[in-house]
Amino acid sequence: MRVAISGSSGLIGTALGARLSARGDEVLPLRRGPPEDPRALWDPAAGWIRDGALDGVDAVVHLAGAGIADRRWTGARRRTIWESRVDSARLLVGHIAALAQRPRVFLSASAVGFYGSRGDETLTEQSARGDGFLAELCEAWEREAVRVEASGVRSVQMRTAGIVLARGHGALGRMAPIFRLGLGGRIGSGGQWMTWIALADEVAAIEHLLAEGSISGPVNVLAPEPVANAVFTRALAGQLHRPAILPAPAFALRLIFGVLAEETLLASQRVLPVRLLESGFQPAHPDLDGALAATLAG
Repeated sequence: MRVAISGSSGLIGTALGARLSARGDEVLPLRRGPPEDPRALWDPAAGWIRDGALDGVDAVVHLAGAGIADRRWTGARRRTIWESRVDSARLLVGHIAALAQRPRVFLSASAVGFYGSRGDETLTEQSARGDGFLAELCEAWEREAVRVEASGVRSVQMRTAGIVLARGHGALGRMAPIFRLGLGGRIGSGGQWMTWIALADEVAAIEHLLAEGSISGPVNVLAPEPVANAVFTRALAGQLHRPAILPAPAFALRLIFGVLAEETLLASQRVLPVRLLESGFQPAHPDLDGALAATLAG
C-alpha cells in the first residue's frame, strides 16, 4: 500500500510512518514548502499542492495542524489553528477530487473536542456536537473531510483522545518531569473526565481503520476507560513513585491560559470508542496503569 501522510513529522505521524514502513508499505510524507523547493509537495497556508503529489496513492492520512494547547488563544492563534486544519483538509479533498485515480480511503484527524465539556455525560459517536471553539473547529474540520465521499473515496474522521501517551513527548512528556520532582497534582477539582490512548494503540487503530473498508464517518480513537483527572494524576505519580499533592488551581489556569484552559485542561469529556471496538479493534493497553507502565518503560 502507498500511503500519503500529512503532519508526518509530528508525534503520531512519525510513529505511523515508521510502523507502515516496517510492515512493507510505501510512505509518502507530505512535506511542506514553497513550489521552488523540489522536496515540497504542498503548502496548506498558501493553498498550494504540487501537481501529481498524490498520484498512485492508495490512502491519505491527514494529521497536519498547528498545536492546540501550546500557547494562549489570541485571535491570530485561533485563525492559525482553524486554517491549518479546515483549510488544509479542503485543499487535500479538492486535489483528490481532480485525480483520475483516487485513493481508496481518506483518514482525517479530528478530536474529542467535538463534544465540548459535558460533565459526567457518557459520550459516543452518536452524541451531538458540544459548545466552544474546539467543537466548532472539529465540526468544520470533519465537514471538509466528508466532502471526499462525493469523489467515491471512503472517509473516516478520527476523534482522537485528549492525551496520547508517549514517553518524552506530548502532554506526558511535559507532565512527567514535574511529577518526578514531586511537584505534580490534580488540575482544578480533579473531577473532570479525561480521554487518553497509548501511542502504540493510536497507530494500531489507524492501521485498523485503513484496512477495515466497512468503516466510515466519525470514530472515537481512544482507550476504552476514560478516567477522572485526579485518577490520572494518582496513576502517573504512582508509576513514578512520587506524591501528587500540589494541585493546579482552576483560577490560576484560567488567568494564564484563558479560554484554552476551559476547553482543554478543565474540560470534562467522558468519551467511549464504541465504533472502534465494535469493528473488532482490540487495544494492547486498555487500562491506564498498564499503558503508563509500558509507555514510561519505553
